[in-house]
Order: sequence, then C-alpha cells, then structure tokens
Amino acid sequence: MRNNKSQSTLCPSNEKEQNTITTIIRKRRSIFADAFIKKEIPKNTLEEILTNATWAPTHKMTEPWRFIVFKEKYLKKLGYYMSEYYKDYYAEKLSKDEAVKKHHFLLEYPLNAACVIGLILVRNSKINLPEWEEIAAISSAVQNMALTCTAHNLGSYWSTSQGDIDYVKTMGLKDNEKSLGLFYIGHFDHVNHISKKKRTALYKKVTWLT
Repeated sequence: MRNNKSQSTLCPSNEKEQNTITTIIRKRRSIFADAFIKKEIPKNTLEEILTNATWAPTHKMTEPWRFIVFKEKYLKKLGYYMSEYYKDYYAEKLSKDEAVKKHHFLLEYPLNAACVIGLILVRNSKINLPEWEEIAAISSAVQNMALTCTAHNLGSYWSTSQGDIDYVKTMGLKDNEKSLGLFYIGHFDHVNHISKKKRTALYKKVTWLT
C-alpha cells in the first residue's frame, strides 16, 4: 500500500531545497578584497568550501585541481609581491602621487581577506583530455566555492590578473601544472554593500526549439 502521507511530507522539503539553491545562486556576487572586513573564518568552514570545490563535475574523474591556501603572513607577502609587480606599470600610467597611492593600495589589498586560495590546473598525464575541459572543471569547482561562500555570508571573487597568475607560479609548479589565479574570501558589510549588477533577460539569450 502506498504511503501518501510520507510522500506529501517530502514535497515541501524538496520545494524548500530548490528555493534555497535558487536564492544562493542569485545572491552570489563578486565581492572585491578592498570591501572585506578583517575577520577569520573557522577552519571547518574553509574545509567545507574546499571540499565542495572537489565535488564539481570532472570528465573521466581526472579531478584536475590543486589548491594553495594563503593566510596571515602570506597575505602580507602577496601584497608586497603585487605592489612590486605593478610598480613600473603604474609609474608609466599614472602621475607620481597616484602611482604611490596605487603602490600602497596593492600592498594592503589582501590584508583584510580571511584567506586567498591559489588555483592550479593539474593535467593528467595518463588521460589525454582537451585543456578546455579541464579548465571548465576547475571553473565549476570555483563556482562551487563561490556558492558555498555565499551560503556562509562570505564574500569572494576569482582574480585572474597576470600578477595573480604569476604569483601562484612562484609556489613551484610542476610541468603538468598551470596557474589559474587566486580566489579571495572574506567577510564584508552586508547592510551597506549594494550590487546594481543585473542579468540580461532570458528571452534574449535562449532559443526554444519545439
């Protein structure tokens, strides 16, 4: 005999779960490090973020990712690296005073992050997949990280500037590894942070064939 009562109790739970997923996806925003508030995040939360990254879809289960977590003194090292990396670039582009301000900005930029995660593509030597598929897998992993951060009311964003990419390279990558930049995580002021970004209407992006 079919248990109608138990089935009916499942429906509200499933609907609630779907609504939660939709809310988290649409609530996610790129929050930059200069908007972060200095505050640590629990280790188990960080481990959850990283574990969820590894549950991204991966063709032939190559799991083509490796992560380096930078915290505390390594955030200072990152700031110093960036300020020196772009020193000559901004000296040519900006006035002397503006270049000095930019130098100090880059020096302090990572300091309020709870952590910064180096993203590394690891190519499988035994399974020859197109690189774009492996990068797509890591992109999915990063999206999982971003959504988990949103679920925990944390700000995050993926930075792919050349300086960020080159910084990860200084960590001693293997021949089958490639830097894909840095993922910043931190707390931010939810009350005063306003995002005006919108998405294009669905009818402009989708063709229905029926």
